[in-house]
Amino acid sequence: MKKDITSRADIEKLIIDFYEKVKLDKTIGFIFTEVVPINWAHHIPVIVDFWESILLDNPVYKKNAMEVHYDLNKKVPLQKEHFDSWLHLFISTVDELFEGKIAALAKTRAKSIGHLMLFKMSNAN
Repeated sequence: MKKDITSRADIEKLIIDFYEKVKLDKTIGFIFTEVVPINWAHHIPVIVDFWESILLDNPVYKKNAMEVHYDLNKKVPLQKEHFDSWLHLFISTVDELFEGKIAALAKTRAKSIGHLMLFKMSNAN
């Protein structure tokens, strides 16, 4: 039996494994490697902060996630297939590593975030 997500270290493992898949993905990998070459040493802790805030109720994320994606959307219009790929990779990574109440919450929140961002990006153009 897999353990649930219970700590920042668990979230960090999830995010690192997730982004390894993202970088290789045919649908969205280019966004992270060509459109906006990511400084992973900076990006990973920020994303871990985001997920720690919404999964473990520890308010360490202080940025505006939408702002970054609006800027990205100007460079490459984000489409449903981008969000579908992102969600598939995120959920599959959660399922590979964890199970339990917080793991289920992570998947539910990811679905909500993906749908909200798709809606907002679609209406930003």
